[in-house]
Amino acid sequence: MTPFGERMRAMREEKGVTQKEMAAALGVSPAYLSALEHGRRGVPSWPLIQKIVGYFNVIWDEAEDLQRLAVASHPRVTVDTVGLSPQATLLANRLAGAIGSLSAADIDELVARLEEMERRAG
Repeated sequence: MTPFGERMRAMREEKGVTQKEMAAALGVSPAYLSALEHGRRGVPSWPLIQKIVGYFNVIWDEAEDLQRLAVASHPRVTVDTVGLSPQATLLANRLAGAIGSLSAADIDELVARLEEMERRAG
């Protein structure tokens, strides 16, 4: 499941609607909505994200957060290290090889450290 799929499922369950009901309201198939929730589909289109925002009637900040999650939720990631340092290539390959064996706590720690580093660099 992707972060976007997890959030969308939580919002849907909070509203008390089924995938079938939500899919009909958004004009997509229940199978597509299920695949989106489970991370078997890529990032949803901007128009679909707008429909989801409207469906849940979310405020501006939450809509931005949903968009950010969608962009960061592609289930198949390619990391292009061409032109980067050998250490960057090593990092990308090590992460690709290790991610399946990391605990949720380890992943949370890595994400937090990356966010901290991005803030310092930005």
